[in-house]
Parts: sequence; C-alpha cells; structure tokens
Amino acid sequence: MVFRAPIRSMATAARQSLKIGMLPADGIGREVLPGAKAAILALGSSIPKTEFIDLLAGFEYFTKTGTALPDETVQILKNECDCALFGAVSSPSRKVTGYSSPIVALRKKMDLYANIRPVKSVSVNPEEKPGVDLVVIRENTECLYVKQETQTVGEHGKEARATRLITERASRRIGQLAFKMALERPRKHLTVIHKSNVLSITDGLFRETVRAVPTLPGVDGKYDDVTVAEQLVDSAVYRLFREPEIYDVMVAPNLYGDILSDAAAALVGSLGLVPSVNAGDSFVMGEPVHGSAPDIAGQDIANPLAAIRSAAMMLRHIGYGDGADRIERAVDSVLREGKVLTPDLGGKSKTSEVVDEVTKRI
Repeated sequence: MVFRAPIRSMATAARQSLKIGMLPADGIGREVLPGAKAAILALGSSIPKTEFIDLLAGFEYFTKTGTALPDETVQILKNECDCALFGAVSSPSRKVTGYSSPIVALRKKMDLYANIRPVKSVSVNPEEKPGVDLVVIRENTECLYVKQETQTVGEHGKEARATRLITERASRRIGQLAFKMALERPRKHLTVIHKSNVLSITDGLFRETVRAVPTLPGVDGKYDDVTVAEQLVDSAVYRLFREPEIYDVMVAPNLYGDILSDAAAALVGSLGLVPSVNAGDSFVMGEPVHGSAPDIAGQDIANPLAAIRSAAMMLRHIGYGDGADRIERAVDSVLREGKVLTPDLGGKSKTSEVVDEVTKRI
C-alpha cells in the first residue's frame, strides 16, 4: 500500500510478545476481524509471539448493557495492549438516548488524533503506476464530532444547533503529520481541504495553521520540497472523481476527511478494500473504512481485505514493516489475479475463502 513509514519509532528488537486488542463490535466487524488475525498469525516467527485480547464495544453491546464503550475496554487498551484492531460499528441515524459512537469515543480517550486512509488501485501489471494513489489524513478529535448539539423551540418551530470546534493545537499536529507523510512520498504534494470561503473562522483557522507548519520553530526548511496546494471541499470531491491523479496527500478537518475518504473508495472498487489506522503519539488502532453492513452480516460474504490491510498498516506503524509488506503483497496478488473475490468486487467467493487465499500467499 502507501503507508510506508511509522509515525512514531518504536524499539521492536527487545519485544518478546505483541498484545493486540481486538474490538469486532457490530455487524460484519465480527466476520472481517478474524481475517486480519489470520493474516497476522500467518507471519509466524517473523514477528513476536502474538496475543489477541478480545474486547467489548459497539451498538449491540449498548442495547444489552446501556454502554457502548465499557471503561474496562479503554483501560485494557491503555495498560495492556501494544496496538488494536477495530471491526465496525452500527451507529443509528436516529437519536438513541444515551448512545454515542464507541469509535469516536475511543479516538478521543486514546488521543488517536489522526485517521490515515490510503486509497490505491492495484494495476494488472505490478510494474505499472497505479491510476489512484492518494492518502486522506483526517483530524480525528474535533470538528462537528465533538457532538455538542442542542434543540430549542423558536418562533417558527424547532431549531437545532451544533457546535463545531477547530483548535490551533489539533490543526497544528495534524498538519505536522500531513507534511511529514507528504515528504516521505515520491510526489511530495500536500492539498489542504477546507471551506474557508464560507466558514472563515473555523476553516480559516485550520487552513492557516496547517499552512504555517513549515514556519514552526525547529523545522528549518525541512519541508521545502513539499508542494502545498489547497482546495475547497466541494470542488475537491468533484476533482477527486474527475482527476484523482492530481492528489497525493490530502489533509482535512474531521467531517470533510470522513466524506472524502469514503468517496475515494469508489475509485478503487469498494469500501471493502480501503484500510485505515487511527494513530496517536503512543498508540495505533487499525480500522477498515467500511461500516457494519447489517444487510450482509452473517452471510460470510463481507470483504475482509480492508481489515487485513488495516492490520498491515498497524504493524508497519509499530515497526514491523517487513511483515506489513508480506501481507500487502499477498492482498495485491489476490486482487490482481481476480479469481477469489467477494461479491462487492464481482466475485462469488466467501469471506473465509478470501482469507484462506491471502494467508496462503503470505
């Protein structure tokens, strides 16, 4: 894939074991996460002995217990796990009293401030340049996702308001990450996504703060080779479909990044192919971009490749780049051959059959 360098360096030589928190949560999350586990286990002795710790979270757990994210889950992640994998969550579109998305809460509680979503097509010829090769870097803790909403009754009926939070601190650190990743990629191109022509204060702060990263103390010209562009979010979506090749690294506030990365998945065939990691300075959690897909849950036809790729991204982040390469090469070869694919990609194979095919190639 495209996520090559760990965001933070970790000493891996002395690690005797690797503890991975597993949060399948809802729907097809319970079907695709075992595929990610199988891919990691297929690496054998090339990574430390791995222990998988099953943890609870999700809307279905909320309907049974009244909580979507138990404190125990958060404490185990913080105190016992080296990294984690999250499956999928069912977040209802209607208001459910007391419910809040566990993945949004996890990002905040673990300070996983960056959601990194690479979108890359697989060429038939491995030597060919992919038609789509971009990364969406999404600020993960703010924007409208602070979930501060009110509803009142005014002169003309109900009035609903939502608070949108953009801070200099969050914008700066996501900007620093975006510049770092752009510098590490061949094209060294960064596009700042915003709507500051309308939201001049909030998006204006995000835009100005990200663009100011090269002037921060201690940078000393490090990002001189990075070309910086900017794009209004609505025209960015249009150009993403018309000319995706113009994009390399895109950095955006939370909501825009969420929409852009889901839209970009259409360029490579399916949400079931697009991985991500939620990353902070001291923890990383892999998460396939797709949702819980209740319409196909339990049928063994969900595409496991995004979850498997998310596992590879997670491993690369904590220093196991060789293992990540092996997983990614196996996934790419399955896609390139095109014989064992789930229905979302036009195939007839089961989830379990795709997992078996990938693990054989690892």
